[in-house]
Amino acid sequence: MGSNGHRRNWTDGSLTVGSFLLPHRVARAVFHPAWIPRSLDPTVERLKRARVVVGAVAALGVYSFVEGGFAWDELLKNAATASVVLLCVTPLTIGVMLMVWRRGGPVRTLRARLFDSLKLLALFIGSAFAALALFALGDQLGTLPKIVLSGMGLWACFFVLVGAASLTGNFFGTAAVHRCLPPLLATVTTWLMAVPDIVTTDMHGLGRVLGPTFILGAPVTVTAIALLEAHRLRKRYGIRLTAHPAPQTPPTPSATSPYIQYGARNGQSPYGG
Repeated sequence: MGSNGHRRNWTDGSLTVGSFLLPHRVARAVFHPAWIPRSLDPTVERLKRARVVVGAVAALGVYSFVEGGFAWDELLKNAATASVVLLCVTPLTIGVMLMVWRRGGPVRTLRARLFDSLKLLALFIGSAFAALALFALGDQLGTLPKIVLSGMGLWACFFVLVGAASLTGNFFGTAAVHRCLPPLLATVTTWLMAVPDIVTTDMHGLGRVLGPTFILGAPVTVTAIALLEAHRLRKRYGIRLTAHPAPQTPPTPSATSPYIQYGARNGQSPYGG
């Protein structure tokens, strides 16, 4: 356990040898580690799930189904592209927030949690490109190696896609740093994913009605959900994005709120600690 008391085993021992026959189970264990705090109440959890669905649409590109048909390699390429965007966006956004939080207290206490999030980000990026490499390598070899590598590639593809859905919810474990970081990062990422199409006015052959709907629908919807999520966190728990995530004196829960009592019973700080 780390000095700030947030560390636990990565998977809580939930994986067995047989689990590796089920890529979705491995992905959920790997990409939603035990140290990520649970949602504070059912409404926040439902909002998070809605954000996951819309975020997945933005990351994978719904127009790939409409315009070009279903293709595993296309989905992986979209996931890899999203990974590159995340690699640039996540550190920059968190860096800005660290500058804001410095006004409320030292930020060095957040280093261990931020490093855990960085490990999740690196693991996802590596998995996405490894899956692409398996398919590419299989195309260059004979029939038998191609069959074997294609099977491994399909396993890796399921692993990456389920991992992407898990990470869209917890956004690389950043809820362990601050409860408001996942909705913020989801909003920034989906808008940046849409920027190239907005700037180039590339409608992907979907026309003047469907094109803008698919391009702007995801970021607008994610933004609306994120605002609702942040509003509930602020209203129910006093958690504000601009407030330091590890205050010297945590907010005092209201005696009339059963949701905050739930966090207290589990020994969890509403800020994710």
